[in-house]
Amino acid sequence: MGLIVNQRSPDVSLADLLSQLGLSEDGADQVGPEELREQGVLNGGPVSTERGFVLHTNDYFAEEATLAIGDGICLTATIEILKAMAAGQGPRRSVLALGYAGWAPGQLEAEIGANGWLHCPADRDLIFDSDLELKYVRALSKIGIDLSHLISEAGHA
Repeated sequence: MGLIVNQRSPDVSLADLLSQLGLSEDGADQVGPEELREQGVLNGGPVSTERGFVLHTNDYFAEEATLAIGDGICLTATIEILKAMAAGQGPRRSVLALGYAGWAPGQLEAEIGANGWLHCPADRDLIFDSDLELKYVRALSKIGIDLSHLISEAGHA
């Protein structure tokens, strides 16, 4: 499974979602710290779009609910992390995605082997940066590609 980390879910904020789940006492404006109230929700992928996944720093860890991914990055998909975030006790940095991208066994490896994907080393700044427009450009830059040098048309020699 994978999460898309650069596509905002239209018209959904984390504060709205927490309010809809009944995790705020006085409505969305009273949910957690100000940065949490302004945090958007990402479109994580086309599979199970009703499910939420929180990709976050490892300063929050729930036994039997949090999966350590590596380099200080974790994934939690329970309502408990949302409760902790609403109470101001969640992870320092996080992104919430609704849905995920999924592949059949061996499918992703085959797509990577056929050069269907470009991949770069992940880093916290890239994952948690709120400037979604620049994430793609920054990811390409990490592997030495300047987007301005690419064209959408093929040439003939």
